[in-house]
Amino acid sequence: MFNEIYFEYPILALLILIFIGCSFFCKMRLQSLYFPHTTSFMKDTVSSSKFLFFLKWLIIVTMILSLMSPVKDEPYELEPKDGYEIALVLDASQSMQVVGFDISNPNSTRFDAVKEIVSDFIDKRKNDNIGLVVFGAYSFIASPLTYDENILNGIVSNLYIGMAGRYTALYESIAQGVNLLKMSKSKTKIIILLTDGFNTPSNQFPLDVAIDMAKKEKIKIYPIGIGRSDEYNKKELVKIAKESGGMAFGAANARELALVYKKIDELEKSEIKNETYSYLKYYYTYPLSIALFSLLLYLYLKNRRV
Repeated sequence: MFNEIYFEYPILALLILIFIGCSFFCKMRLQSLYFPHTTSFMKDTVSSSKFLFFLKWLIIVTMILSLMSPVKDEPYELEPKDGYEIALVLDASQSMQVVGFDISNPNSTRFDAVKEIVSDFIDKRKNDNIGLVVFGAYSFIASPLTYDENILNGIVSNLYIGMAGRYTALYESIAQGVNLLKMSKSKTKIIILLTDGFNTPSNQFPLDVAIDMAKKEKIKIYPIGIGRSDEYNKKELVKIAKESGGMAFGAANARELALVYKKIDELEKSEIKNETYSYLKYYYTYPLSIALFSLLLYLYLKNRRV
């Protein structure tokens, strides 16, 4: 608690020399240094009691320590406000239940592998404001933009296949990602769109409208198709990336998907650092409290002797 404490006014330590000098050369005049009604504080009878003598000097020393103002720098960090704004848009449709995507864990589903890789990506982007969109037959914002990776990872861990319906509202999910980011004032806004399927024909939201929304908000889109190349519309993903200024990727397995997120992390590396400040925490109350208690005790004991 008291590590790294220093004094704001260390020069005041010289006051102790004045008191020591006066204790030898001006005993009869010391009483004029104190407030009225405390003249008995420095009477010659004090020297007759070792304990009272100790209290007297304890009061003097702790008062001087209090005047010297002991302080400690307490650092704290402000959340960065000018980093990247990222919308993670995840496909939770029924097709994500296919197993074998993660070679090291063949019994896990595609969605299980995606959640693990996305959580790792979130952990690496500590200086960025990240939100989460989940889509299936419809899309919804699972998490607003936040700097708290613990909250995000907690939400990701509770996502499950089919929570937004069985089908794939791909174009609508882009619009939802734009809605998540459009209120942001950040200079760099990106959507990382992950899917393993084609847009469901019954979903009437136009692709061109979704792309135009992203372009209007100056949002770059990084689409990722996972699974076999014939399971998702590679041509459309390339179009989405090209028109928004992003880049399209494909990943046949979990290892390739991890490399894709690593590549995006390198392409959009945030240089924003947390701003560290410090404030002064004052500790003068501790010696001041000791001095006050000692003074009261001194006066009580002194009055008993009279």
